Amino acid sequence: MSSNYEAKDIVVLEGLDAVRLRPGMYIGTTGLKGLHHLLWEIVDNAIDEIANGFGDKIIITINKDGSATVTDNGRGIPVDMHPTAHVSAVQVVFTELHAGGKFNNSNYSYSGGLHGVGASVTNALSRWLNVTVCKNKKKYYMEFESYLAPNGKVKSGVPKAPLKEIGETNERGTSVTFLPDNRVFGDLTFDFDIISKRIEELAFLNKGLKIDLTDLRTGKNVSYHYEGGIKDFLLYLDKGKNRLFSTPIYFSAETDVLRAECALEYTDGYTENCFSFVNNIPTTEGGTHEVGFKSALTKVLNDYARSHGYLKEKDANLLGDDYREGLSVIIAVKMKNVQFEGQTKTKLGNPEAKVELDSITTKELNKFFNDKANEKVADVIINKAKGAAKSREAAKHAKEITRAKNSADNFNLVGKLASCTSRKSELCELFIVEGDSAGGSAKMGRDRKTQAILPLRGKPLNAEKKRIDQVLANEEIQTIISALETGIQEDFNLDTLRYGKVIILSDADQDGMHIRSILLTFFYRYMRGLITSGHVFVGLPPLYKVYKKDYTEYVYSDKELPEAIERCGKGYSIQRYKGLGEMNPEQLWETTMDPEKRTLMQVTIDDAAQAEKMVTVWMGDNIDARKEYIAEHANFNRLDTFAEEYGKLK
Repeated sequence: MSSNYEAKDIVVLEGLDAVRLRPGMYIGTTGLKGLHHLLWEIVDNAIDEIANGFGDKIIITINKDGSATVTDNGRGIPVDMHPTAHVSAVQVVFTELHAGGKFNNSNYSYSGGLHGVGASVTNALSRWLNVTVCKNKKKYYMEFESYLAPNGKVKSGVPKAPLKEIGETNERGTSVTFLPDNRVFGDLTFDFDIISKRIEELAFLNKGLKIDLTDLRTGKNVSYHYEGGIKDFLLYLDKGKNRLFSTPIYFSAETDVLRAECALEYTDGYTENCFSFVNNIPTTEGGTHEVGFKSALTKVLNDYARSHGYLKEKDANLLGDDYREGLSVIIAVKMKNVQFEGQTKTKLGNPEAKVELDSITTKELNKFFNDKANEKVADVIINKAKGAAKSREAAKHAKEITRAKNSADNFNLVGKLASCTSRKSELCELFIVEGDSAGGSAKMGRDRKTQAILPLRGKPLNAEKKRIDQVLANEEIQTIISALETGIQEDFNLDTLRYGKVIILSDADQDGMHIRSILLTFFYRYMRGLITSGHVFVGLPPLYKVYKKDYTEYVYSDKELPEAIERCGKGYSIQRYKGLGEMNPEQLWETTMDPEKRTLMQVTIDDAAQAEKMVTVWMGDNIDARKEYIAEHANFNRLDTFAEEYGKLK
């Protein structure tokens, strides 16, 4: 790999085209997620420098005017003239799609930015962007802007002048400042917490990297630096859980194909938590690297169990699921020529990654377990797996019962589920409603063609604290599984989903929030595909009714109440809704169920590791961890902010 990074290394595939016209093609959405995507493209370029050994610090600043600055101490973007474009390489990088130094392996062995569109897309969707490059003892500067042309069309990311040398320096690296264009993103602004969570993960994944974040709008600042890398990451994710041994098992290795790091440990929980990354990109759908690791783990532990008398000759091998009960593992891979399945980059497809991870994991785990000092660790893992095998048999029986009850002949949902007449899943909605009273109103007020109602007559079981056989014995959980028709866990099949929207409808109080959390925990643990495929929503009922003789307005937050009162005028009255059951069918339809007027929050998982942390803290047994999290992070006005930023999802 060459340490000389020059203009000839920037490969141009095609010119900048149509980014402004169709921004969703490049950043997914023009909402809050898309806004931050602009920042991630610049941050990822800085991270790629660090991942390839050319720097160790990144500074991110949210400026008072709403712009963001990303500075790294890498090699600096090439500043010489590009041999075919005949402009500076800096100009090429920021004005040409598919232009970058990552299309061969001589400058970047490992890269998350494989398509080379990042910097140019950020430029195209910004009001203005400027870049400073420190390289070869000199400092260079260039500005770009997006302006309204006389023909009424926006000219995007146009250079204001060629790259110019502005002085001498002993520093090196690149600094990019940009202001997202409000003609694209409206009044959305950068969210400190969103940025903070993502860069903390990047710091964990790049051992030794220091990332500083400062928000000049508020004075907030954080700094992340983890010498333990993914070992520290694992301890962070499992904080609040009962860990079964003191130190995570850790190993790393590098081959001609990839570099791999793994950290794993066990807790007394019942679920497996595997978080994998390729070139710092979360592979939330797994892939060949996960398959290789899991295959090797099962093989090594079965061999150990048999050779050390845990399994007799007549005993069958334990299954991989048994060995992964309570397992927490982070797999971080950096490799060349990555093949992700799909545009979302969430599943690794390289077949060689399976072979390499299988080989590395087998070698390293055999070395670990064959060390006498680790006999107690092996004993804990295998005995837990043997207990899991017994629970698996009980769960198998429970699943068989549940499958039988799913049959219309054996499990009568009449009186519980009020189904809809349409059989087209994409049109159908299932409202899971708190309480018989609200359920009755919902049944009477609904659109019977497309809306089904499932009242909950009691609180479902908290799936975070129970084994699967205990969860499946809960009547409310059984009813939900039966109604959705997808099965759970390894039997889960999205193709058989009966309702395209699953909407949780609970009271806007503490009990309602608890029921919502319990249901989301169940979906997360046993039907995660419902969430990741965008089928789960939370309905937001109004808190108030402001009215007088000729005027009625429903209010969904305390923040909106004064303005509603002002609109209503003198002589108004206020009704405070304590629960859904206080509404008659017409009111429930008008406020909460009518697709034209209701407010729904779509439940998503943008960061699997953070989601796991949240579920563990909120729904687990560790009260101290929950109190600590609330004290540090609670923002009780967040719902107002959410509604303003995301609007209504119909």
